[in-house]
Amino acid sequence: MKCAILAAGEGVRMRPLTLKRPKPLLTVDGKPLIEHIIGALPKEINELIMVIGYKGEQIQNFLGDEFRGLKIKYVWQKEKLGTGHALGLCRPFLGREKFLMLFADDIYGKGVFEEMLKRDLAVAVTEVEDPRRFGVILMNKNKKILEIEEKPENPKSNIISCGAMVLDGRIFDYKPSRHSNGEYYLTTMTNQLIQDYDLYGVEAPTWISIGYPEDLKKAEGILKLNAEH
Repeated sequence: MKCAILAAGEGVRMRPLTLKRPKPLLTVDGKPLIEHIIGALPKEINELIMVIGYKGEQIQNFLGDEFRGLKIKYVWQKEKLGTGHALGLCRPFLGREKFLMLFADDIYGKGVFEEMLKRDLAVAVTEVEDPRRFGVILMNKNKKILEIEEKPENPKSNIISCGAMVLDGRIFDYKPSRHSNGEYYLTTMTNQLIQDYDLYGVEAPTWISIGYPEDLKKAEGILKLNAEH
C-alpha cells in the first residue's frame, strides 16, 4: 500500500527555523520530524509518494530513493495551491487503490493507522479545547462523519480532523473548490465524498501538530512521556 505525504509547505509560522531548511527536517527529540512520521507507519505501507516544494531538494537528499525499506517517489508542487491540489498531483501514482495520506508536520502514536486501515475510508480525529483553527468534524454515534468544516468561527463540535486519512481513487472523482486565498482545499473534496460514501472518524490517542516553534519542545515532552509508559 502507498502513503502520500504532503510536505511542500514553507512553514511560515515556524520562522526563523524554516528560513534555511524545510519544516519536515526540523529536529524533534534528536531526529527530523519526517523520520518520526515514517517510523509510525503501519507494516502495510511499502511505498511513499512525497509531495515536496519549499527546499524540497533537502528532503530528497535526506530520504533518497529508499528510506527504512520504503521506496519513494517525489512529486513537486511548485506553486502554493493548497492541499487539494497537492493530493491531485499524486493521482498518477495512486490510481484507484486504497492509500494512506498524511501531512509532514504531524506526529502520531502507534496504532491509529492500523485502526484506520480497518475501514475503507477513514480520518484520524481528536478532541481539542479550541477547534477554530482546524477542520471541525461532525459525527454520528457510529463515528460516521456527517460534515467537515474548515476553520469555522463558530465550531459545531470540539472534534477535529488530525489530517491523516485513508482514501482511495474515489476522492479524485471530486474537484476541490478554490478558496479566497487562491488555494484548493482537500476539505472541499472530502465534503463531496461523504455525500456519496461512508467516511469514519478514528480517534488518535497521540497526535502532535507542529505549527509553531514552541511546539517542538512540547512534542519532545510528549514523546518522552510516551516512551516511559
